[in-house]
Amino acid sequence: MLAKAHRSDRRVVAAVGFTLIELLVAVAVIGVLASVLAPSLGAARRRSQEVCCAARLKQWGLALACYAAENRSIWPHCDGLDRGPRDLNDPRVSPEDVADWFGWVDMLPPLMGLPPWRYYPRGERPNETTFYQCPLGRPVPERGAYNYYPERDGYFSYAMNSCLMLDGNAWPPPGGEGYPLPSFLNTDRVVRPAQVIVLFDQLLDPSKGFDAQQVYRGAGKYSASYPKAFAARHARGKSELGGNVLLADGHVQWQARVWKPWWPRDLEVPPRNDPDWFPYPAPGVMGR
Repeated sequence: MLAKAHRSDRRVVAAVGFTLIELLVAVAVIGVLASVLAPSLGAARRRSQEVCCAARLKQWGLALACYAAENRSIWPHCDGLDRGPRDLNDPRVSPEDVADWFGWVDMLPPLMGLPPWRYYPRGERPNETTFYQCPLGRPVPERGAYNYYPERDGYFSYAMNSCLMLDGNAWPPPGGEGYPLPSFLNTDRVVRPAQVIVLFDQLLDPSKGFDAQQVYRGAGKYSASYPKAFAARHARGKSELGGNVLLADGHVQWQARVWKPWWPRDLEVPPRNDPDWFPYPAPGVMGR
């Protein structure tokens, strides 16, 4: 009886098994479904990364607001030690060197429970998996594409608006009264906070360039930059590209471009009366 039961079990197993043809058909169907769904899943993943990028920018905006609340409405300097200033004990230290020790990438992270950028040793700078960077902000692997080494020196997928320190109404660095490049912004005096760009997605693909035509080899090198560093990284639909910007009132928005079509191609710094980049009105501009 036991032997018969054994044989009966084997017959049942054989009856419910799959033939080779059935398995091949199932694998083919799964392959077709995967090929159909892959683009949608990839687009959803990119979209989630874009949302995460915007959320991180929003957090940087909250950190800026907290810093200003504790420092008489003043924001930290745009540039950090990535500009290579002298040590504070160096007798040749300049007011600009001093200001760079108070850059936003060093002063804001402790407010979020993170170490300052300068605490990370060379070769171990924060990458796109950290809060410092946009998830889509990884540099291209091409050797010689940049005029620096992103994997060694670190990179910045977010840049602060360098024009914030070019305005004559901003506060000068400590001990630098009359210094021609003031460094610390008085946020109480910003004329159009819903329009002034503070932080933006920085281009990390040098081949794209500021207008997707001109090579920009300094992409991601500094923590502060001008419009030419703006990214064209986030895709919306099949062809629409752009990036996220944080505005002075704290909100984040997606923009297709920040480079104005009527600006000359060789322009480096926006015109002094541009309200998107300069926080205060120039003399004789916008009612003054």
